[in-house]
Amino acid sequence: MNPRQLQQMAQQMQRQMQKIQEELATTVVEGSAGGGAITVRMNGHRELQGITISPEVVDPDDVEMLQDLLLAAISDAAKKAQELAEQRMGPLMGGMKGLPGLF
Repeated sequence: MNPRQLQQMAQQMQRQMQKIQEELATTVVEGSAGGGAITVRMNGHRELQGITISPEVVDPDDVEMLQDLLLAAISDAAKKAQELAEQRMGPLMGGMKGLPGLF
């Protein structure tokens, strides 16, 4: 592969990466806990977009349970966002294997 071909491949991959990053910013996943009592929305960059808490789960005498449910819902959303990013990046990362010196 000559240097010009390598440069063209790198530019194409950069454009693809930018497109994927833009898609991840606008794609929202949802995590939940407590059978849906708490839902957390997060984009593919793992930035929180919103939290919904059912009033029934708010118990002033058991704040610890609410905290645990929030943590579980956020963890669930983060895991889904990570999986989304890996899924979208997978084909691009596979294409990098053909570039000399990278893998």
